[in-house]
Amino acid sequence: MKMPKEKILIAVKTYPAISSKYDELVCTAGFREDGSWIRIYPIQFRKKAFNEQYKKWQWIEIDIVNNTSDSRPESFRPFSRDSEIDIVGEIKADGKAWEARREFALKKVYTNKAQLIAEAKDNTITTSLATFKPKEIADFKIEEVEREWKKEKIESLKQYNLFEAPKKDGKFEVVKKLPYKFSYTFTDEEDVPSTLMIEDWEIGQLYWNSLYRHDGDEKKACEDVRKKYIDDFAKTKDLHLFLGTTQIHHFRAPNPFVIIGTFYPKPITQHSLF
Repeated sequence: MKMPKEKILIAVKTYPAISSKYDELVCTAGFREDGSWIRIYPIQFRKKAFNEQYKKWQWIEIDIVNNTSDSRPESFRPFSRDSEIDIVGEIKADGKAWEARREFALKKVYTNKAQLIAEAKDNTITTSLATFKPKEIADFKIEEVEREWKKEKIESLKQYNLFEAPKKDGKFEVVKKLPYKFSYTFTDEEDVPSTLMIEDWEIGQLYWNSLYRHDGDEKKACEDVRKKYIDDFAKTKDLHLFLGTTQIHHFRAPNPFVIIGTFYPKPITQHSLF
């Protein structure tokens, strides 16, 4: 059943992935006006018109329906592939932006890994999106992975002409695959460690921009990413992690969560009254 247009504050855009069924897709997550989490998937983001390509911390309106192929309660999908996305506002990055963003991002914050996983596995709750505050960031891992998308997925897209661009300006070029996997290792309030992959589009774009700036030097590009996520986010900011489960692993994996975004306002300083 089609629902009224939903107003959503975008907080997460994952790096595009390739699906032989749906083309190149982005998973989007954010907050309703009441502060509750919501996931929208699938969205062919890079094939949307320019005025529909939303950014993080923009308000959008979109026709959505329950995603009946996904049992996670936060999961919805666009009413149709052609559902229009209206950008209707933004919490801009000015002096008061982080305060306004905090009202949504930090409405409910987890600090205990076991509690969060228990809620994910509980059929009466099935939490699949959450804000998590690590006790300590222990490490930032960079691992080399396959550099190209799997050949069978690319061939499937070509077979069904899914590379065709929506405009008459040639063929749609699939997004480049990241040649590295980036992960945080951190502890929770009970000093229980976790190592989770970061799937945010932001980290992928940082890598590609740094690679361009360093004339293709991958080592220097990776150093830039490490500096941003350790020296800046982990050491100077009030870092929180946006976590989300993957559908296929939600009830199977011991820890089904990955890092789908980061929230990094400046720490709130307490001023003395004396």
